[in-house]
Formats: sequence, structure tokens, C-alpha cells
Amino acid sequence: MPSRSVAYKRKFVHHTLGDGEFLKFYNMYREVSVAQTILDKQNAPSEIDRVLRACFLHKKPVYIGIPADVVHSPIEIVLCSPMPPKSDRKILQTFVDAVKECLQKSKSQAVVADYEVNRYHLNQELKKFIEITHLPLVSLSMGKGVFDETHPNFVGVYSGILSDSKVSALMKQVDCALMIGVKLTDSLTAGFNYVRKQGHQTIEIHPLYSQIGERIYNDILMQDVLNALADLKFTYHFPKTTPPKKNHLSGKLTQDKFFKVIQGYLRPDDVLIAEQGTSFFGALSIPLPSGVSFIGQPLWGSIGYTLGALLGSALANRDRRNILLIGDGSLQLVVQELSTILRENITPIIIVINNDGYTVERCIHGAQRQYNDINMWHYSKLPSVFDVQLARECLSFQVSSVSALQEALDISRTEDSKLALIEVFMDKHDAPALLKKLGALFSAQNNA
Repeated sequence: MPSRSVAYKRKFVHHTLGDGEFLKFYNMYREVSVAQTILDKQNAPSEIDRVLRACFLHKKPVYIGIPADVVHSPIEIVLCSPMPPKSDRKILQTFVDAVKECLQKSKSQAVVADYEVNRYHLNQELKKFIEITHLPLVSLSMGKGVFDETHPNFVGVYSGILSDSKVSALMKQVDCALMIGVKLTDSLTAGFNYVRKQGHQTIEIHPLYSQIGERIYNDILMQDVLNALADLKFTYHFPKTTPPKKNHLSGKLTQDKFFKVIQGYLRPDDVLIAEQGTSFFGALSIPLPSGVSFIGQPLWGSIGYTLGALLGSALANRDRRNILLIGDGSLQLVVQELSTILRENITPIIIVINNDGYTVERCIHGAQRQYNDINMWHYSKLPSVFDVQLARECLSFQVSSVSALQEALDISRTEDSKLALIEVFMDKHDAPALLKKLGALFSAQNNA
């Protein structure tokens, strides 16, 4: 922030609105962060710890403002570690007793899990709970990969009335759902159109509280709740299903064929990142190998998010191969981050779906609307544009058929020390079946 003397004198300086007000951005960020502070020499030791503890506890952004004249001020610090929260044992037992009452009235239960489990790194606790109780589990799309999708208790991804037959069959017979780390948003539930709307008891388990009906049980932690509930007796019924037929893929690429090809090239412990739009909704159909992390953003839904997410994910762990699925429209918003990816010598597989514009918006806001058209780029040449010295170390492909995509992925997998950019051509009106159906629902809601 500008120095304190500038702020006190209300000077009109750059990077402000020219009105002498210096708390406007602090107040703006207060709406999207869980803790805020502005530092000076006196409060810095305690305020930095307070705000970072809030970040650690809630797993959400915080805001720290540092005036320019405070940056180099020496301060005395006391090293401290984050203080992990503890469950209130009395409230925990009250909640367990309430769950017992629900189970006595219930005939069949299942688990619905979502992104809060990932955010608090409680995946192993969830797995232990499932393996003790033997309950079937579905995830929501924002938490895809929250549970090992090769596990026999994993049924599929729940998408409201647009769920596949296996998931729908389970949710129709279940009369009590344990919602673990779940927040039901419109894009995760087909616009709040659930498989079963009545006669369905929900038990919500969140990282820092739980809920049954209108009653909230504060100050109990998800890991403690899962351990306490594991001793209860659950009733479960897995839906009967027929294994899908394996079809030989060939010919021109379509959205359906594309994601089936991608499925065959995923490896354990990969990171699959899917941009909001055709990439995300198509990727939901892919069963993930063990250990694969899935990154998507269906809640805020900001296109272009995933190229930066790729950069962060790959820097966090260079030993995992990151595979990005991103549309041409999304890439054009943030393409300059490719320069940073090249500079940092990150070697993902970047698959650019060139379908001539915003196909996701065509599904919702009109297939022929001109604002869904974008300027055409030479996407496969972008590595040479952003790094003339290292371009020869990159792999670039243009593909429009199943065999060409398979060949490009074979090479990209073999030469894993090189960044691979694969430009995939598909029809601008082609979209995954789930997106077409969801787009029609959203369009109807928008026009209601």
C-alpha cells in the first residue's frame, strides 16, 4: 500500500481512484476474505499470526495490507505453530445420538462427498469411514476425485436429474444421505433438480460443523465426526448395473470420442485439469485412475481459470504430470501464462479444444449469437511465440481424428520431459451430452 504519510495526507497518487481514500480496496476484499489487516510496526507480530491462522483454519483467502514505509521495519517475532481446532465432545456425542435416531427410521443410506473433503485434506479419513461402514459413495462434480474412483464402493458422479443410470438408481432407493463436505449449487445439481426431492433425510457433515435438518451442531470437526459415526450400523444397497461395452474408436473426433481417448491415457497420480465448459462437463464422464487429482471450477465458473491453476499445480509438485483440457475461448483470456510455464520449464500436456468460440455459451445463450464467436489463432504455434529459445524443446500437434490424437498422446507420454501442446479441432456445435442437457435447463431458467 502507499506509505502511511501519503495516506494520512490524502494525496492523489497512482494506483488509487484519485480521491484520497486508501481503505477502499481493504473494504472490497473484506467481502471475499475471512480475515483482514493493515500492518504497522506495533501490530505486525500479532496480526500476521492472527490472519494466517484464519487462513489455515478456514482454507480461504485473507488480506494483509503493508504500507510501503512499513515493509522494511524490523520487528520482534515469536515463532508459533498453527493451533489445530478441537471438537466439543459433548456436542459431538449429541450429534451422534441424533444420527442414530435418523438411522433407526431409515432403510438405506449412501454417502455424497464433495470438495470440502479435498480442501481440508481429509480424503484418507473419508476412505477409512467408507471401508468400515461399506456404504456406497457418489461425489459431486466439484469434488470429483475426492474418493478413489477405482474403489468398489464408488458409484459415480451425482449431477441431479442428469446423473447416469447407475447413480440415479442408487439415489432413488436411498432415503438417508450423508452429505460429507457438500454444498449443493446449481451447476452441480442440474439447476437444483434432484433425483429424489421428498422423503429424503440429509445429514450434513462439514469440516467445522454438522447439521441435521434445521439444527446445526457447531464446533465439531469432520474427522472426529467420521470416526465417531464409523461404529454405527448402516444399511446399504448397491444398484445393479451392466458393465459398459468397449467400442473401438476411429474416424473424425467428436466430443464423445475425445473424452474416451483421454480416459485411456490417464495414469495413476496424474493431475487432470478441466476448464469450465465442454472440457469440464465432458471430463466428468471419465473414471479416474487411482491417485489422480481433478481440478475444476464449477461454482464461480470463471473461464480461463485453469491455465493459472496448471501453473500452480505443476510448481507445487513437479513429479506429477499435469494434463490440461482447455477451450480456445478460455485460453485467449489468459494465454500469457504460457510464457511463465515455459520459463519455469514445466512440462504438462496442454490440450486446446479449437471449436471456434464459446461452445458452452452457445448451449445456454444461443447457438448463433455473434458474441460467442472469437478470432482464430494458430494455437499450435504458441510455444514458439512465447519462448523463442526453448521452442525446440516443446512438442506441438494439430489433430482432428481419433488416430492423430492417439499418436500425439503416445509421443507426449513418451517424451515427458517436454511440454506438449495439442490443438484439437472439433465442431463448434458439438458438446458433451451432460452440457447440452444442463445448458437447456439453464436457458429455460434464464427465460422463466
